[in-house]
Amino acid sequence: MEDNRNITVFLDDDPKPFASFAPPVKIVLDTTKIPDGKHTLKIVAKSSNNVEGIREIPFVVRNGPEISVLGLKENETVDAQVPITINAYGSETSEFFIIRGSETPKAIPAWVWALLIIVFAFGLFYLIMYWNADLYKSFF
Repeated sequence: MEDNRNITVFLDDDPKPFASFAPPVKIVLDTTKIPDGKHTLKIVAKSSNNVEGIREIPFVVRNGPEISVLGLKENETVDAQVPITINAYGSETSEFFIIRGSETPKAIPAWVWALLIIVFAFGLFYLIMYWNADLYKSFF
């Protein structure tokens, strides 16, 4: 019996195969040659009796810098003047790692402020309810 198993790999909707191999195979996908954005890896495998199986794997390539925008969200309705902070940072490597501060400055979330107020209010309540000067005579 002839072994005519074959794995063909396609990128996006390109009719020309990206690669073709006999199984099993290990490949390295070099994303530096693929433009940033959404892509699909389509794998077509043929068994020894020519039965085909297809698997599609969607993935996103981001080789360029990450772009962070604060102050404007997608499909947001805005009016007047809107302050926007834009930051772009990538995975550039260097020999020395120096912390220079936050990559993208963000405000403290509201839940942190609420938790802080609750803890402070409980402490104040406890102090008022259970204050007894006789307990602290040694301090005064």
